[in-house]
Amino acid sequence: MTTSTVTAPPAAAHRKDTAPDPARARRRRRLAQWGFVAPAVVFMLLFFGYPLVRNVVMSFQHYTPKTFFTGEAPFNGADNWSSVFQDALFGKALRHTLVFTAGSLLGQFCIGLALAVFFNRRFPLGGVLRSLMLLPWLVPMVVSGVVWRRVLDQDTGVLNTFLDTLGLGGHTPWLTSPGMALLSVILVNIWIGIPFNMVILYGGLQEIPKELYEAASLDGASAWRAFRSVTLPMLKPVITVVLVLGFMSTVKILDLILALTDGGPADATQTLGTLTYQNSFVELDFGAGAVVGNVLILISAVFAVFYLRANRTEGK
Repeated sequence: MTTSTVTAPPAAAHRKDTAPDPARARRRRRLAQWGFVAPAVVFMLLFFGYPLVRNVVMSFQHYTPKTFFTGEAPFNGADNWSSVFQDALFGKALRHTLVFTAGSLLGQFCIGLALAVFFNRRFPLGGVLRSLMLLPWLVPMVVSGVVWRRVLDQDTGVLNTFLDTLGLGGHTPWLTSPGMALLSVILVNIWIGIPFNMVILYGGLQEIPKELYEAASLDGASAWRAFRSVTLPMLKPVITVVLVLGFMSTVKILDLILALTDGGPADATQTLGTLTYQNSFVELDFGAGAVVGNVLILISAVFAVFYLRANRTEGK
């Protein structure tokens, strides 16, 4: 009598059939990564990419209010660009933008850094005073502009009334004189931007190890020498962030100037931002407005490229 035996399949073959495919696993990981990135990419394309491309195309079109009804916007080549660049107001607005941006950044940064160093020491009510310093930054820009327009009024303004009380002359045309208007707008913008600079720089100061100052003190370094040799080098990354963000927010500023001077008097406070607004929504020349807007975008892009290159060089 013979006995039949059943042979089981090899275990190795079974494991080979059920082992995951490496290529399939990589494809799944790649799809999962794109699934996380896709919403951000779609958002950037819809709300940044499309408006940017549309603005560039519009700068080469004869785009008028009639276009909104007919949809017709014939291309006119470089006519918009040549007319804007040949306009003397464009050159004046470009100079005002550079002066306004440089003056605002310099004032905001220097005063903000001084206040950050001051508040970095512990003293009674320091936290309360630091919180109160944030008020100019928290108030909407238009509200700040309206308030400061009343303060700087030549006849009834609080500032001139105060100066008149001190016998220092109380009839200074802060916002109505072509020679004073741009300076006044810069000073108001400095007042608004100081809290932002102070808060960011104060946070950077808090991250500097105290041991570095103790070592500098043991080496006989004065307070000024410790500031130059310890504080500034350690704050360099924070300073870069503050200046870049400040530049991006200042170079395109519009609402503050409109609330204070509306670009006047005699175009003394006209910047690229206000010129874009005037061409597009006052004169209804949307093609010219798009040209000035593209110039503003190009300036910001060049600044961003230099910033990235500088950071890359420091990283190496």
